[in-house]
Amino acid sequence: MGVLASEHPKCMTELGGGETILSRQLRLLAEAGIKDVVMTTGYCHEVLEGYCRSLGLPVRVTCVNNPDYASTNYIYSIYCARGYLRDDDILLLHGDMVFETHVLDAVLAGAGSCMAVSSTKPLPEKDFKAVMSGGRIRKIGVDFFRDALAAQPLYKLKKADWAVWLDAVCSYCESGRRSCYAEDAFNEVSDRCEIRGLDVKDKLCAEVDMPEDLAAVSEELRRVNSRIVYMCFSADILHGGHIAIIKKAARLGRLVIGVLSDEAVASYKRFPLIPCEERKALVGSIAGVAEVVEQKTLSYADMLRQLRPAYVVHGDNWRGGFQKPIRDEVISVLAEYGGELVEFPYSADKKYEELDKMGRQQLAMPDYRRGRLKKLLSMKGLVTAIEAHSGITGLIAEKTTVLKDGRTFQFDAIWSSSLCDSTAKGKPDIELVDMTSRLRTVDDIMEVTTKPIIFDGDTGGLTEHFVYTVRTLERMGVSMVIIEDKTGLKKNSLFGTEVEQTQDSVEDFCAKIAAGKRAQKTKDFMICARIESLILERGMDDALTRARAYVGAGADAVMIHSRKKDPAEIFEFLRRFREEDGVTPVVVVPTTFNTVTEEEFKARGANVVIYANQLTRAGFPAMQNAARLILENHRAKECDDICMPIRDIITLIPEE
Repeated sequence: MGVLASEHPKCMTELGGGETILSRQLRLLAEAGIKDVVMTTGYCHEVLEGYCRSLGLPVRVTCVNNPDYASTNYIYSIYCARGYLRDDDILLLHGDMVFETHVLDAVLAGAGSCMAVSSTKPLPEKDFKAVMSGGRIRKIGVDFFRDALAAQPLYKLKKADWAVWLDAVCSYCESGRRSCYAEDAFNEVSDRCEIRGLDVKDKLCAEVDMPEDLAAVSEELRRVNSRIVYMCFSADILHGGHIAIIKKAARLGRLVIGVLSDEAVASYKRFPLIPCEERKALVGSIAGVAEVVEQKTLSYADMLRQLRPAYVVHGDNWRGGFQKPIRDEVISVLAEYGGELVEFPYSADKKYEELDKMGRQQLAMPDYRRGRLKKLLSMKGLVTAIEAHSGITGLIAEKTTVLKDGRTFQFDAIWSSSLCDSTAKGKPDIELVDMTSRLRTVDDIMEVTTKPIIFDGDTGGLTEHFVYTVRTLERMGVSMVIIEDKTGLKKNSLFGTEVEQTQDSVEDFCAKIAAGKRAQKTKDFMICARIESLILERGMDDALTRARAYVGAGADAVMIHSRKKDPAEIFEFLRRFREEDGVTPVVVVPTTFNTVTEEEFKARGANVVIYANQLTRAGFPAMQNAARLILENHRAKECDDICMPIRDIITLIPEE
């Protein structure tokens, strides 16, 4: 190294950015969690020891001087330090080595003893080569070329393998062979040491012997430090596990973190406690994070093709379960340009589970739950709801998730249906089940779920009664009540004109809506006016006239219903209503016109799709079939094939 090492050991040569070879080594070792370092010294050993103390790094450095450094090789330095090196696994490396973080992490992560080798770099003339057989290292030296790979003296050695090698080192030195490589001793006992080659390929792992090496390594370091490392998470609840993996990721290069959009978080996990912009600001304040971006979907594909990161970092918990297809897609996209997935062990800490549970409990509180429907409408444009009529059906609505085409789908809200609640109690759907009983069902559902609740308010009853219903539902945390513009004894809308049904006057129904709006205390609660004109065959113009009037009276949304299988009149209403009102949410209940997809509803201007009775209708045939099988066979065995295991049911039910 000439003048570059004239006043200090070579390991103190500057690499740039205020770091030396040695300070960088010690920093990376400290960041990897290594606490104890034994360093053999020789030339300028006092300078070297003082320099190590001045770094102030959280590692304990024990210096062992080789007094004969000028006439011996490092085999004798190891011999001098042998008292510190026995009875433990060790990491062995030369003091003039520069390697990137990922190489060190890979060496440390290996299950057995290993040495850094490269299958892609050309064999060097003057440096180590490793002769390989079956992945195992048989010989190490500068003169081996056949069946060899380029190798660097960066080892992780398990205690048993190292004990054999160290004994050979001691035998060499005690017999006077002190000026050779320690690897010469290894070559004599390699059959008793199982050291495997760890292929680092083109990653930075090199010794600095000459100024040319220093220039090449410094340039490679600049490239390593500027490459993009990408990771993504919701960041809704940050804990120690997140900080730990962020620190690891930041060691690999320039860390860019994707924070999932509110819609993406809500689609697979739960509604986020903190809005995306605030989560981005929070993550951006963490040391080591260079940039924060918003990732709008669970799929990484678009972001990866845009950023082309060298590494994507994630916990290893997505190797199975619903996230596995997302992981597979990440690997596929990275393969397009040569990127790499780096996975760290997932932090499965009970404390973190408790934090998530606390987050869910907070979302279930009335003040958090009530306004979430409005936020979802603003965020997504279209929300879906499915009926629930008990705590267990509420859990099904809450927890059912489907992964398709790299996206996760779940219901956004829960519909508390008057029909289904009455049916579950064996009562006719004529408002026979009183409001107290209806609210008890809502309370059962709310106790075990976090999603917004849309309440079927039938006709709303007398205006004076509806005022109190609004206040009660709002206080409970319900997000929306839907009332229909009919009067008298309730009859299910799907009967249409087959039974006598009376539509309320526009003036009286508007007065009911206005009274309800005056009664509510928050801006979050929504009153939706259900228009029965198409059900009662009063015509499209009547439906549109009522819609305008109800919105004018303060309705936060309108629901248009039809009992026809052909969705044409629903589509016509949406088209004509949207021509004059592009803001007010429109609710549809596709019980009969059930061939229309959610995407088509959204394209035509609908905002809420309610699956109003499917869980109830699906449950009755299954229960009847189970009862029939038991009666036919006089035992329960034949029924088991159509029954969900009790264990699976129990997993749906929260313990607290």
